[in-house]
Amino acid sequence: MNLLFEKYGTFKVGTIFSQNGNFYQVKIISGRHIKVKNSDILLRFSTPNPDQLIKKAKLLANEIDLNFLWEIVGTKKFYFFDLGIEYFGHTPLSYEAASLLFCLHNSPIYFYKKGKGYYKAVPRELLKTTKIHLEKKKLQIKLQNEYISKLKNKEIPDRIQDLALQLLFKPDKNSIEYKALNIVSRELQISPERLMIDYGIIKSTEQLHYKNFLFHFFPNGITFPDLIISNLPKLPVADNIRAFSIDDASTTEIDDALSVVKLSCGKIQIGIHIAAPGLCIKRNDLIDNFIRERMSSIYIPGNKITMLPSNIINKFSLNEGKTRAALSLYSILNPIDWSLISTETRVEMVYIVSNLRNNYLNSLTEEILNSGEGNYPHKNDISILWKWAKVLEKKRMIKRKYFGLQSKKSDQIDFNFSIKNNIVTITSYKRDKSINKIISELMIFANTNWGKLISNHNIPGVYRAQGESEYTSKTQVRMITHPAPHKELGVNQYAWSTSPLRRYIDLVNQWQILSCIKYKKIPIQASFEFGDTDLFDIISSFDKLNSSYSYFQKKMERYWCLRWLLQNKIKLIQATVIKNEIVQLLNLPLVIRLPGQKLIQGAQVKLNLLYIDEINLTIEAKLL
Repeated sequence: MNLLFEKYGTFKVGTIFSQNGNFYQVKIISGRHIKVKNSDILLRFSTPNPDQLIKKAKLLANEIDLNFLWEIVGTKKFYFFDLGIEYFGHTPLSYEAASLLFCLHNSPIYFYKKGKGYYKAVPRELLKTTKIHLEKKKLQIKLQNEYISKLKNKEIPDRIQDLALQLLFKPDKNSIEYKALNIVSRELQISPERLMIDYGIIKSTEQLHYKNFLFHFFPNGITFPDLIISNLPKLPVADNIRAFSIDDASTTEIDDALSVVKLSCGKIQIGIHIAAPGLCIKRNDLIDNFIRERMSSIYIPGNKITMLPSNIINKFSLNEGKTRAALSLYSILNPIDWSLISTETRVEMVYIVSNLRNNYLNSLTEEILNSGEGNYPHKNDISILWKWAKVLEKKRMIKRKYFGLQSKKSDQIDFNFSIKNNIVTITSYKRDKSINKIISELMIFANTNWGKLISNHNIPGVYRAQGESEYTSKTQVRMITHPAPHKELGVNQYAWSTSPLRRYIDLVNQWQILSCIKYKKIPIQASFEFGDTDLFDIISSFDKLNSSYSYFQKKMERYWCLRWLLQNKIKLIQATVIKNEIVQLLNLPLVIRLPGQKLIQGAQVKLNLLYIDEINLTIEAKLL
């Protein structure tokens, strides 16, 4: 006697070898013996043999009309063998009953399984919906195969062209476009990103990283709507002031300028002049609502995304040959010891005589500035500013010591990236041993003084503080709405205020500073008062976006470092060990890992660069 039974959700056939009560030892087609319960048995038969039954049943199952079968079963649960009597018009032969069982079991869209051998017809509406879905799925599979065929022939389907960025950066992994792209990528043994670049869908690896950033942070693009700004209030023109700025060559948003005037009494007046868009941009107006979404300008080598549209930048940027609205901080100094006698903040129109560029001034080292040698624009003014900057730095170092920190070493190296025709040039300079010290020290001075001014008027500002608090470590910098020491800088308070064209926090602080100054007949109310939760929302949003922007900037700097290595065909290079397996390549802001190495901090090592991946931004290197 032969049996057809169900075991672990599958059908098996075999010949009875022995019986023990309700259990049978059955020899299946493969030759194995299986223990079968009586309740598992669906069909007993003597002919044909098990192997033939399977073959004949499968052939007949392919001929059964599922639609007709579904129509005749009604809505109640039924047993497969009973259905066979109605369907075949006679008591079904063993292979006929088996074919019906196989057909019912393999057609879940028509029949629910309700137990061993028992089934029930799927309701009409659900069956109709399922058929529509299956037909749609067939069409999708057909379309997916068409996409695969085209991609293999280096043809770009329009749909994949349209969804290129989404497929790479935020794909729907169930979509046929994503599946087609990944199937072809696996067959060609390249990444989807590389395929997109090789096929010309994305122009270059640089564009890949740039478009990835825009996709996540600027899904609606980086263009500005038409933003019309109000007219400036009537302001006095600063007498005898010929201000100049010092910026990188690529800078178009010139926020700050400086001036030096020797007074008749022998004292010196130094002016720090900051662009004043806060005079015309008001809290919650159209411009404010737009730039608050952006929070700051974004700078990457060879490119930038500005916080403000060009028409507003052009109106307020401290461009040479123009008279611009400025928030000015004047300091009266005694040149004998460079002691500070007094300060005054004014809102005025200032004439900008020139915009100097770091590219031409970085050669002015500490030694040249100290010696007074050389010939360069505004030499006398720069010499005075340099002397005061050194005094300001010395005072900050004393304050750092008071805060329990050591004097900061003036050896921080910065890098400039210049990109022309996709060729990158990377140069380094010591920030604190060049003319940059003048800018950094005077801006720290302004941010410190204006932070104090806001506090003295009992209104909130946005301060950057560093030191131990209830929620942060002693080294973490945090933004708060009240004055607190910034121990790393060595100041009692520090409120970003000197870059209002490029940073939203500075614009917020400028509003607060303007409310402290009498430049209108009617006093100006502060844009934010203590307890205004909107100010905390601004801080939170800025922190989050600024962190993402900084990460992207470092990512693109890393990319251009890799490009520099490739374009110069660098294979051997020196590096300095930062810690264990982490090294920094010589004269590049590029840090890489040497897995498994335990090296001495500060040691100089020589590397053989084996492979550079511009997509993943990684380097494989061998320690020589």
